[in-house]
Amino acid sequence: MDLITLLPFIVLIGAMFLMTRSAKKKQAAAAQMRNDMQPGTGVRTIGGMYATVKEVHDDTVLLEVAPGVHAIYAKNAIGAVLDDAEYNRIVHGDDEELDTDGTVVPDDASSLTGESDTDKAEVAKIDLGKDESADDAGTEDAAAKDVKDAKGEGKADGETGTK
Repeated sequence: MDLITLLPFIVLIGAMFLMTRSAKKKQAAAAQMRNDMQPGTGVRTIGGMYATVKEVHDDTVLLEVAPGVHAIYAKNAIGAVLDDAEYNRIVHGDDEELDTDGTVVPDDASSLTGESDTDKAEVAKIDLGKDESADDAGTEDAAAKDVKDAKGEGKADGETGTK
């Protein structure tokens, strides 16, 4: 046989060897992680549930999923062992970055307008009431228009409301 005809088979076998080797490394790392679990550490199961390890046995783990609520899981069901800071951040909402930052977020949009407090006070002083002289003239015009509309005057053919 020719070396050129064997080359694709050799490359294929080499690729399969490398893929199985990396998969075996990942499996060994996961098994080591599960064997290193200690009572009191936080874990995430493969189903996405967060719990605290209470007891570790050969093939099973006793987890406390809520205060006073215990469940027995297979060791293979543990997806990740979390460090204390990450577990507290996820489960209890403890975020150290927010505590040290010190920024205060306002509960309204006042910081988005860019106006100072004195500008806001001046805006509040503006009288938005109607001018009485314009109001009286507008009332007379509206009354005259209503009379014309009732009689059908002032409207051409094709306009809405014509008879």
